[in-house]
Amino acid sequence: MTGEKEAKKDTESLEADTENKKKLKSVASKADKKKNKPNKLLDQLKSEKEAAEQEAKDTYDKFLRISAEFDNYKKRTAREMDEFRKFANESLLMKLLPVVDNLERAISSIQEKKFSENSIGEGLGLTLKEILDVFETFQVKPIESLNKPFDPNFHQAVMQEETEEIEENIIMKEFQKGYMIQNRLLRAAMVVVAKAKTNKSDNS
Repeated sequence: MTGEKEAKKDTESLEADTENKKKLKSVASKADKKKNKPNKLLDQLKSEKEAAEQEAKDTYDKFLRISAEFDNYKKRTAREMDEFRKFANESLLMKLLPVVDNLERAISSIQEKKFSENSIGEGLGLTLKEILDVFETFQVKPIESLNKPFDPNFHQAVMQEETEEIEENIIMKEFQKGYMIQNRLLRAAMVVVAKAKTNKSDNS
């Protein structure tokens, strides 16, 4: 009987130890979970912070791009408006050029007479001056062509004339004046360009 009681007691003691170990293991597991929970929360917060920082950076970069594009748009618009203001009257000024041409021809045709005694000549001269004053207001200026080298950007050669008195490719006559508006060509000058005279002996 005594042996059975001791065996039973040992069994109960073993079971109690096993139960205690289970409880300790459970408590340790819960403690580990509680211990890891703040770490997981910290990692989550850190991840969310990094995502928020990246989103803020992307938004700021996008803002900078839009700001630069808007700034370029304003500059481009300002340039276009400036160009429009400069050249808005170009078509009107172009139509006035033949009037100036005719006035200059008329004045040239009566220059042999005494200009001061010719009322028509005086009237034409005053009219021409007024128109040229308007041109000056809009920064329209004649192109100097005579005795200048021929430049296809500003001159239109209507013919070439052989000569020994002027160097080749130099403008010797001007049929029609050319004009610039601001820094742009309004009308090319119609000119005669000097050409080196060829010897007949060279052709034979």
